[in-house]
Amino acid sequence: MATPIKPYPSSAPADAPLLPAHAQLQQRLYISAMTQPTPTLGTLVRHLIELLDGDLEAVYAASGLGWRPRYTPVLRTLMRLGPTSIKTLAHEIGITHSAASQTIAQMDKARLIALKPGTDARERIVVLTAKTKKMIPALQHQWAATNAAAAQLDAELSSPLSAILKEAIAALNQRPFATRINSAAEMLRSEHTL
Repeated sequence: MATPIKPYPSSAPADAPLLPAHAQLQQRLYISAMTQPTPTLGTLVRHLIELLDGDLEAVYAASGLGWRPRYTPVLRTLMRLGPTSIKTLAHEIGITHSAASQTIAQMDKARLIALKPGTDARERIVVLTAKTKKMIPALQHQWAATNAAAAQLDAELSSPLSAILKEAIAALNQRPFATRINSAAEMLRSEHTL
């Protein structure tokens, strides 16, 4: 016979009455559901990025280009705008200034870009090196293959991944995840007090 358990929360006094058998079962199911290792949204997104970027990194490594996926948005933006500031790159790509600075530092170390002084002492202008300019045709070929593979993946799914991601980004730009979490927490608090 199963040992009766104290009512939730566990901070109940030691002499608190035991729950009826059906309530104990409900409580066990709730606790089990809350403690089972079910992948969360964040875990799934990170895993998806690992699968996509990991394989793309491997393809770039096999090509001998010495290229990383995170460099591509920087290069594409520089190809479109020409030499530009890190701040402008971050804005155009849609990433934080810190993330852009980290990528630029890696690219600078690999001599893929050069940094020139800007209009003030703090601003640095990012410029493509001759090394990177020579790589552009091979990279464009790789991008075309990557885009074709992404289109094939989209075709295999019940809904195109690219469309879902665009919808999710638009929805989160409209109503940030933090706002959604706070609303859900408030709703759960009010349900718990009923």
